[in-house]
Order: sequence, then C-alpha cells, then structure tokens
Amino acid sequence: MPRSLAVVVAALAFGALQVATPVGAEQAASYPSRPVKVIVGFAAGSGPDVLARAVATQLSADLGQNVYIENRAGANGTIAISAVAQAETDGHTLLFSSSSIVPVPYVYKNLSFDILRDLAPVATVGILDGFLMLVNPATPVRTVPEFIDYAKRTRVLYGTPGVGNILHLVTELFRIRAGIEMDHIPFKGASEVQTALLGGNITMMFVTPPSVIGVVKEGQLRALAYTGAEPFPEFADVPLMKTYYPDFKVSGSWGMFYAPAKTPRPIVDKLNAAIQKALTVPAVANVTRRAGYVPDGRSAGETAEFFRREVEAAGVAVKAAGITPN
Repeated sequence: MPRSLAVVVAALAFGALQVATPVGAEQAASYPSRPVKVIVGFAAGSGPDVLARAVATQLSADLGQNVYIENRAGANGTIAISAVAQAETDGHTLLFSSSSIVPVPYVYKNLSFDILRDLAPVATVGILDGFLMLVNPATPVRTVPEFIDYAKRTRVLYGTPGVGNILHLVTELFRIRAGIEMDHIPFKGASEVQTALLGGNITMMFVTPPSVIGVVKEGQLRALAYTGAEPFPEFADVPLMKTYYPDFKVSGSWGMFYAPAKTPRPIVDKLNAAIQKALTVPAVANVTRRAGYVPDGRSAGETAEFFRREVEAAGVAVKAAGITPN
C-alpha cells in the first residue's frame, strides 16, 4: 500500500475510533432524555411492584425525568421479560423482577428470549436470605419432623405462585430432601396462595417472611422453619431449616433492575449508581427494609456476575427437583 494511502487509511481509522469511543459516554451524559418506563411482571400492589415504585419515585427526582411503572403481569413474568428483551437499547425501557426470573429458562419451552443473552443486569435492591415454611394452625404439627411424619400419613397439598416459580422450586427441593409426597396446587400469585392456606384449602407453603409477619404473629399461620443462614429478625424463635437438614441450601429472594442487552455500558453504570443512591434515601430504605431486603452495593458488573451464577444454580435445582419444562 502506498505510504500516502496508508496514512489516509490510518487517519480514517483513528478518526473512526475517536468518534466511536465517546458515543456511549455522550449518551450517558444526556440520559435520560425522556421518561423511563420500568416494566414489572407482577400485579400492582405486589411485593416486586412496591419495591420498583419506591425506587422509581426517587429516580424521577434524581434523574430529572419521570420514571414510571407499567405492570404486565402473567406467565410467571415472561410477558414483561419479553417486552424488555425486545425494547430499544437506550435505557428508556427497563425491567424489574424478583428472583423468580432465574428458573424461567428451565421451565418454559420455546421462549422468544434468553435471559442471559438478552438482558443486561443493572442493580439489585438487596438480598433476602431465605423463605419461611408455613402451615395452617389446624394442621397438627409444630416442627419440621412432625410435618414429615404427618405427610407420610396424610395427603398434603402445597401452593405456589405458579409452576417453575422460585417458591415451587424451594418446596420441591424440600419434598425430595424430606422423602415425602406432596401435591402441588399452582396459583396466580403469592397472595392467593396465602389466602388458600388461611382458609385451609392447602396444607403448607414457603413464602418470603415480610409478607406474612402480621398473620404469623397473630397466630393465623404457623411458621415451622426458615431456610436462611441466620434467623429472620422478626421470627428469631423459628428454627432454621439447616437445623434439620444441614445440606439444604437454596438462594434467597432479591429484586433486580435490568436493561435490554447491548444498552451502552455507561448508561448501565449511570443507572446502577442512581439506583444505589436511591436506596440510601430514607423513604426508599424504609420500604426495602420492611420487605426484608439488605442492600448489597454491587456494581453493574458484579450484578451481572451474580445473576449469571443464580441462573446456573436454578438450572441445577430445577433438574434436581424433577420439574419438566412446559
């Protein structure tokens, strides 16, 4: 190549690099340029919805644009996931989901998306260590061993917010570890499961502790065990599941914001920083604290790695539980 042409090519290449390098940073500097939609795959008033709204309200104030919630409930959150996976990669459409997202690839066939490929994890609102095992007080058991003996003599029905939901997974892992048979009754949401348990239509359920503090303390439901590593503060006297089964380990619950994959990294990082800041504001911190979540302060990169590990762990758990994709 003639020297003069080589110089021109090199100059053009250098110029292209000069133009390409700051594009993401420039977008982040002006982001958001219009209202930001956060799609939540659960009903208004649900746990994930309450968390998302608390953070979104603070983000609106901090980012100078309206950050609003759009609920697209159904199909265990897959409708919302699909919408965000196909959205523009400019950070103006986000997803908020609970940890129920992680078993999705293993319990649904023919999905239009891949959660590891099509979503960019942004930030968590914190981690909840474990789940409570509850029974209706009319059930004549007060400990996990008594429950197991009871289940071996009596037909037991358990409820979850749907096939493949994280609570379905936890219950099946317990069933297998305990060596008992139980019949699964899927519902549309956790509140419906709780109502069924209160009414005696099912025998037991696993649930995140904050949502049942009142009914347990009032004696309307009985807590037999908690799957976390340490006791839940409001239920310090409830035995840990590891007391009975030291090898019974399941991930707890968490809430997480996502952007579509290929959203410029500077925008993802800006969102991560804004969410972390929002979580320190007393009004937001009070909501997350009441929900039992402990902020973890992960960067966007650390959040993505945490999410990948959780998805992989869910795959192992789904296989162990014998849940068949549908």
